[in-house]
Amino acid sequence: MELTSTPLLPDGFKVPASRNEEPSRRLRRLLATKPYVFGPGVYDPFGAELVMYHGFDAVYFSGYSFAIGHLGTTDMDIYSSVEIADGARRTVSALRKFQLTMAMGDPEKGVAPIHLEIPPVVVDMDAGYGNLFNVQRTIDLYVRAGVAAAHLEDQVMPKRCGHIAGKALISADEFVGKLKMMRNAADDLGHKDLVIIARTDGVSATEAPETKRGIQLAIDRGLRYMDSGVPDLLWCEFPTAERGPTEQFCSEIRKRFPRARFAFNYSSSFKWHNEKNPITWDELGDLGVGFIFITLALQHAAGHGMSVLLDELKNSQEAGYMALQRKEWAPRPA
Repeated sequence: MELTSTPLLPDGFKVPASRNEEPSRRLRRLLATKPYVFGPGVYDPFGAELVMYHGFDAVYFSGYSFAIGHLGTTDMDIYSSVEIADGARRTVSALRKFQLTMAMGDPEKGVAPIHLEIPPVVVDMDAGYGNLFNVQRTIDLYVRAGVAAAHLEDQVMPKRCGHIAGKALISADEFVGKLKMMRNAADDLGHKDLVIIARTDGVSATEAPETKRGIQLAIDRGLRYMDSGVPDLLWCEFPTAERGPTEQFCSEIRKRFPRARFAFNYSSSFKWHNEKNPITWDELGDLGVGFIFITLALQHAAGHGMSVLLDELKNSQEAGYMALQRKEWAPRPA
């Protein structure tokens, strides 16, 4: 790891040189050199810092997680572009500060510096929060926040979580217009490396201008979006964990676009542990998936962990908290 000095730290302390690399450029480099990039889903800066501490390639700033963590609601298009952009901005800023903190170590306690790479942050952009001008404004907010990538979906507004019934799609032409605005707005700001992810909810949509439905609608939509030349990654939201539709979608897209890359939501809506033959991340990489993420990864972990503690506190009072401390401070295997 190449290290460099920064005026924000005392002489002798250094940070990874990638601190000065544009986040989108770093993400593109990772996508080009790794079988796939994985980003756990977070909803706040602290969760992103944990992802960074544990050495993951990317952070996924999930809209559904943000809705729960910020508003305590489900993913039904309730928050605004300004709210989620500010959440992303605070997250990127926190990662940069966290890198400085860890690079200092704790000289008084003899704790050596830890040099952590800043993972690029991929942010949910839902359906764009309005028309083309809203898309332009959101990209402006995201770029200035230091976001590395954003994904846009083809649902009618107000959109809903991909695993909630009753989804309707805008026309493919309207969505392509939004994708082109994403690209043009980022380029106008000098950020030609911003990674754009196009998502279709065609598999499970109940309303769309086309007569086709299901996987064939999703494939047709995916090809239309790739024809625009905009998407760096293509994402199809699937309603189940079944491997067949994923394999079919990727293979059909690659017949016309052999070098197409995909994003895949390893959704926490599915009980993967009950699947008889769950698709593996290595298999997804072989299909051309470049970015894998779990939308509610840290939300589920936090909910479980907090519930365990609260049960212990309710049933065992102070002993319940001591039980947490024993786990927290137990020696870790080398």
